[in-house]
Amino acid sequence: MIDKELRGAGSFLNFIPPLHGVFKLMHFFMGRLKGTNIDALQCDEVTVQRKKENSKIRVRTYRPKDNKEKLPGLLYLHGGGYLMGVPEMAHAQIEMFMKTRACVIVAPDYRKSGDAPYPAALEDAYDTLLWIKDNAEKLGVCSDQIMIGGHSAGGGLTAATCLYARDQNEVNVAFQMPLYPMIDDRMTNESAVNNTAPVWDSKANKIGWDLYLKDYHERGLEIPSYAAPSRTVDYSNLPPAVTFVGDLEPFRDETIEYVENLKKAGIPVEFELFKGCFHAFETVVPNAKVSKAANQLLTNAFAHAVDNFYAPQSE
Repeated sequence: MIDKELRGAGSFLNFIPPLHGVFKLMHFFMGRLKGTNIDALQCDEVTVQRKKENSKIRVRTYRPKDNKEKLPGLLYLHGGGYLMGVPEMAHAQIEMFMKTRACVIVAPDYRKSGDAPYPAALEDAYDTLLWIKDNAEKLGVCSDQIMIGGHSAGGGLTAATCLYARDQNEVNVAFQMPLYPMIDDRMTNESAVNNTAPVWDSKANKIGWDLYLKDYHERGLEIPSYAAPSRTVDYSNLPPAVTFVGDLEPFRDETIEYVENLKKAGIPVEFELFKGCFHAFETVVPNAKVSKAANQLLTNAFAHAVDNFYAPQSE
């Protein structure tokens, strides 16, 4: 069932067991990327004050060198099941967006669930979003073109941050890119049940959600839509969107449902389902024909958003 250009990588990755200890080890090695730069871009590191506690978020910023014009701002949220990863691991995606349209990309090293479960990651994403708005002039960002994007868990945080921003009414988002987002903790859709596809399967998904929602499970609390955006009932007034997903991965059905609910609310959405594709296929095998098609869909939509979508900030 796997696309022929993806099969070799898929077979290899299926040997990696979905265990908490494995993910902790992967997070450790991803952490070694901290501080690395993209040579073609101006890369800086700042700290952003958290609103609810006396600590700061490590944030990476990327922009074209020697650019003096105001540019669209993109809050980019990396993936990793909410439990691992750093912004620097997404340099390929950051370069891809930058080559499509010049922009300022702001990528927070949000807290991971092993150290701080929900709502820590969402709070870090939202605090960084507010920081972009408040510092738009200094960052060289067009305040009416603040966008959010991310892959996998970063896609889930993208959807959650857009929901939260809409409801808080403090910052307006012009466009969202929740790519194959991790948004449904219930795992009852067909694609999420007993899924054994490479990279991220049902077992890995359960580990990710159990850690992320640990505090809510232990206290017997109802899971909010800001934690799992598939639980949302009101999709109105959200920004236009683009997303895609592989038909073999656990997030297939929840992504399709998210897209359909946005459409029902009158939100413009670009979407495609890619056959024979497992989770993060376009990152694992970027030169495959289907991977290039997925990234082309994304970059075309991003270019269209930069050229056409605006969300002016209120006073």
